[in-house]
Amino acid sequence: MNNSRRNFIKKATATGAAIIAAPSLIGSSGSSPQVKATDATAPFRLKYAPSIGMFRQNAGKETIDNIKFCYDMGFRAIFDNGLMRRTAEEQEKIAGELKRLGMEMGPFVIRADSRIQDFVLNTQEIRDTLVNNIKEGVEVARRTGAKWGLVVLGRYDMKLHMDYQTANAIDNLRYCCDVAEAAGLILVLEPLNPFINHPGLFLIGIPQAYAICRAVNRPSLKIVDDLYHQQITEGNLIPNIDAAWSEIAAFHLGDSPGRNEPTTGEINYKNIFKHLYNKKYDGVLCMEHGVSNRGTKEGELRVIEAYRECDSFEV
Repeated sequence: MNNSRRNFIKKATATGAAIIAAPSLIGSSGSSPQVKATDATAPFRLKYAPSIGMFRQNAGKETIDNIKFCYDMGFRAIFDNGLMRRTAEEQEKIAGELKRLGMEMGPFVIRADSRIQDFVLNTQEIRDTLVNNIKEGVEVARRTGAKWGLVVLGRYDMKLHMDYQTANAIDNLRYCCDVAEAAGLILVLEPLNPFINHPGLFLIGIPQAYAICRAVNRPSLKIVDDLYHQQITEGNLIPNIDAAWSEIAAFHLGDSPGRNEPTTGEINYKNIFKHLYNKKYDGVLCMEHGVSNRGTKEGELRVIEAYRECDSFEV
């Protein structure tokens, strides 16, 4: 057993993640050792959701193997921003494996083009395009059993007052909700930071997203709170979680600066996870971030170790 794997197991056990199966490594013909599926650990307290392929150095390239690896490491959810681009056969295969393992799918992206103006405009052509996108998302949700579809509200219009843009976004979202709600799909709005990653976007903050959700006033419209983006845009993470709690359906994770795993930046994720646990949050927390030691088995295992550290909060 190499030192990185031994340290990972030692840390996981010390933080309350009891090893379910005996840890073991395999290698053939002098090849690098790989983590076996029998290296299972107890489930995390919250539904942290790796992206499919986040642990490919340890799990291999196959999608199903990656899902199994996540389950064996204690994760009970995954997310896939590219789910809409997969074939129907791939989508159904993923759904079948998640159902077999009792895992949950986090929000998948339906519309998130930050290069264009769409939701802020009041034209029939735009409205028809948005509604058709939601219909496509409904079909993906039907095949996969996904509960949430993510939308980004596009760029703002410098020639139009922000209040008119807000009214247009509210109207367009109501049409989208008509389609989603009939199919049992919940749309989630994602505010994104305009300073580092997405300059020029209309929706940038949790209070703004909260106001729009309340104005649309539909059970099929909620918020995905991306804590990486909101740390950059406004900070005040826990108070904003509490203030917008009724409209938050899911979270995205990533430390800042750097947008890598927790413990690599300034966000106190252990405290945030404890807060969500005490609020009895039962939704998905998508691990939408990079790996600080990218492209290595050790780096991927460090991601898992970081989540074990942050999941070890006192209750």
